[in-house]
Amino acid sequence: MRSEQSLGRKSHFLGTKIRNLRKRNHLTMEDLSARCIRINSGVAPSVSYLSMIERGKRVPSQQMLEVIATVFQKDIGWFLDEMPEQDAITPNKGRRGGISGMALEPGFLFSQDILQIAIPEMLSQTGISGRQFAHLLIRAHQEHHQNHFPDLERVAEEIGNKQLGLTVNDLTALLKRQGVKIKWFDEPVSQIMDDMGSCSGRLTTSYFEAPGTIFLNKALKRQTTRLKYDLAVHLGHSVLHSVDASRSPLIAGRTRIEQDADSLLTTPNPQDILHAWRDFEASFFAGALLCPKVPYRQLLDQHGYEISVHKKIDVSPSVAMRRMTVVSPYPHWHYFDAYAPGKLKAVYRGNGIPLPWGNMRQVKDPCQHWAVFRMINAADSGSSAQISILNVNGESRIYCCKSLRVIDLADNPHVLCAGIDLNPAIDAQKGNALELAEDLKNVCVSHGGSTPIPQSIRKRLQTVARILNINWIERGIDTDARLICSRGAVCPRDPSCYRPEE
Repeated sequence: MRSEQSLGRKSHFLGTKIRNLRKRNHLTMEDLSARCIRINSGVAPSVSYLSMIERGKRVPSQQMLEVIATVFQKDIGWFLDEMPEQDAITPNKGRRGGISGMALEPGFLFSQDILQIAIPEMLSQTGISGRQFAHLLIRAHQEHHQNHFPDLERVAEEIGNKQLGLTVNDLTALLKRQGVKIKWFDEPVSQIMDDMGSCSGRLTTSYFEAPGTIFLNKALKRQTTRLKYDLAVHLGHSVLHSVDASRSPLIAGRTRIEQDADSLLTTPNPQDILHAWRDFEASFFAGALLCPKVPYRQLLDQHGYEISVHKKIDVSPSVAMRRMTVVSPYPHWHYFDAYAPGKLKAVYRGNGIPLPWGNMRQVKDPCQHWAVFRMINAADSGSSAQISILNVNGESRIYCCKSLRVIDLADNPHVLCAGIDLNPAIDAQKGNALELAEDLKNVCVSHGGSTPIPQSIRKRLQTVARILNINWIERGIDTDARLICSRGAVCPRDPSCYRPEE
């Protein structure tokens, strides 16, 4: 009896280890149960019992664990807390993107009831608003599925008939079919000061009033691409959530999320997650309507994924770049919409790249060699392509990004950045991506952090760029490769360019 109790006390990672080991060996629970039966039918777990073990609801007996260990040719101690190797307890998400997962053990502490009690207290104590937390959940969901939401794509294609280049008149007509009226209002840009003393503009571009009226700011007449986006978002709400469904106002510049952080509204509203999710669905619908998947992918293929294709179909560069991460057959993309260090208005990381700075708290040591950071601080507008080498979970990875400095309707400069992880593409061509990235990193370190790419590495990257058919990768290869880091305190440059404040 004592040994069974001891096993229970050491089994917090057991279910996660069994599940991950089973999946890495491509076994279903039925397969694993059948193999255990062949070894010892008297103590082998049934499929339902195995499911409870993996979810942390049950602890197997010593004899049952010995049978499972035999199937996988592991020592029984490997499954217990004494050996919590990161590889064993980190979920394997296959080709899915986003940041790495972690085991939530003991499993009973992460039940729905306990989380619903604990989360409001966590938000209150950490200063994160309910709306911010909702957006964090949605982003994780988005990254986990690598931006693939076929149901939303399908609805948008049915409404827009897969037409590329819808006009304002087209969108207005679609709204009228939904029973939506359009009115105009006139409201100037307001200036908001943050706790650092910096001012930024904020403009309400459109909002909804029940029953079924959209109010559009006359400022939208100056920028038809933003006008089309607002119309498409409101159309998405009307189609997906009914004409009378409540929705957040659309804003250029500072968002409600940032306002929540400033005013420390940390008590979660029960409707926050629902409304944030509906806003995300409507925004995704808008992108799918304005850039339908198949014709937009064909257009990108014809023009080598140049950002300038947005002009051909009269959409904003932000919509064009976000849709690239969806329609490209290559899944390892990231996207940032950065207003300033500490203000990432939009984030997508299907390739798991770390953030250059936080968007819920101020980071005091951001690495200033990220392309998006350099572009924010640049005096001129324009675009740039950059090859970067970044250490991610102890491995060197090669990224290429394309950045574009633009001005929003509230006259705020911000930088749009779309990028990809080149390591999977290198590996697909029978190359050793980690070895190549480490070689390029060492060359950069020996040259103070940045260097022209050596010819041997250049040729291999050019081959990958041409296979991916992304022109700006080749332009990035022609510029200096740069070492970047997740935080200045772990700067890989020698000597370090990070100097903490005294």
